[in-house]
Amino acid sequence: MFAALTGLGLSTAAGLNAYIPLMVVGLLAHFTDAVKLPAQYGWLSEGWVLAIVAVLLTAEFVLDKVPVVDHVNDIIQTAVRPAAGGVVFSATTAAAQLDHSTWMAEHPAVAWMLGIVVALVVHLVKAGARPVVNATTVGVGAPIVSTVEDASSLGMSLIAVFLPVLVIVAIAVLALVGWRLVRRVRRYRRSRRERAGTAPAGQPGESTW
Repeated sequence: MFAALTGLGLSTAAGLNAYIPLMVVGLLAHFTDAVKLPAQYGWLSEGWVLAIVAVLLTAEFVLDKVPVVDHVNDIIQTAVRPAAGGVVFSATTAAAQLDHSTWMAEHPAVAWMLGIVVALVVHLVKAGARPVVNATTVGVGAPIVSTVEDASSLGMSLIAVFLPVLVIVAIAVLALVGWRLVRRVRRYRRSRRERAGTAPAGQPGESTW
């Protein structure tokens, strides 16, 4: 159970920022005993890998805060974030030491697929909401939202490793935020169609949230 919660939390974090959970897992495996990587994933803690991830993380940190550029970056990350989710889900065995479970280690394909799906879902919500944020705030909201996403990714990564029992609570909070974002995106698009005269007017007095 704990192993699955750790993987779930890390793959959720990867959906927001592919490189933060990779960096967290790699650094903890390199400098501490908090994360014990399987032999086939030992490369995640190598210095040269961490250096590459650090460069990519820096680029992501900057690009994701620039309106329009962030949308292009999200398109590119459609492949990267799910892949990172699969890696961190299947590679991390830190929480497995607590419940002495080897099931996830013995079924790497399942872990990969779960990580990919979870990260992809989170990424799609993030990528779908960002253009609406940019349009409704004239680009001002992009760096703010991006910073919140980065902080959430870091927080989720640390919770997944050190307090996996809280992963469900953290994901529930993110799911609520994501649900509200999806509603806002849908209503924003419906409003545009209404202004264009391609859809009937919505209910009067309806809240945007």
